[in-house]
Amino acid sequence: MGDPGTKEILSLAELEAAGNFRTGRKHIVSILAENKPGVLARVAGLFSRRGFNINTLAVGPTDDPAFSRFTITLDGAVHSIDQVTKQLHKLVNVLKIRDLEPEETLARELALFKVAADGAARGEVMQICEIFRAQIVDVSKRAVVAQVTGTQEKVDAFEALVRPFGLIEMARTGEIAIARGRSET
Repeated sequence: MGDPGTKEILSLAELEAAGNFRTGRKHIVSILAENKPGVLARVAGLFSRRGFNINTLAVGPTDDPAFSRFTITLDGAVHSIDQVTKQLHKLVNVLKIRDLEPEETLARELALFKVAADGAARGEVMQICEIFRAQIVDVSKRAVVAQVTGTQEKVDAFEALVRPFGLIEMARTGEIAIARGRSET
């Protein structure tokens, strides 16, 4: 028995059952940076050193090829996101940082699913694709590849429905996001 006031060590299963495992505050961080070698490593390293687990990371060029937009999603209520953004501003190649509010943000993800589908199963998989407005991008004798675009929840729901048919392979991009309406970042 420990000293008074010390807490017992909880297992991972106990934390998940109690609902304390996730912090509950989803952050979508949008970063505009110069498109130079090493910037991605420095940005990701800064989050890592601060103890943040990056859930998704998407990087791509902007309308100006000299700049890239990073969209990082993470669960960060335990840690102060403000401290990380202040340190990100100190990085030479980082120009703008914005912690987007999920309610005021349009976020989408792209996923490719290769699903076992022959005979009668093929028709069922194609019906699911139609419901989710997924595109069939490849068909073979034993499998179908579907492309799904939408919110993380939509992609998760699609995965849950096609998994029983036999999910052969899956690739997801992670979320990209942009603020609704007019904004600077």
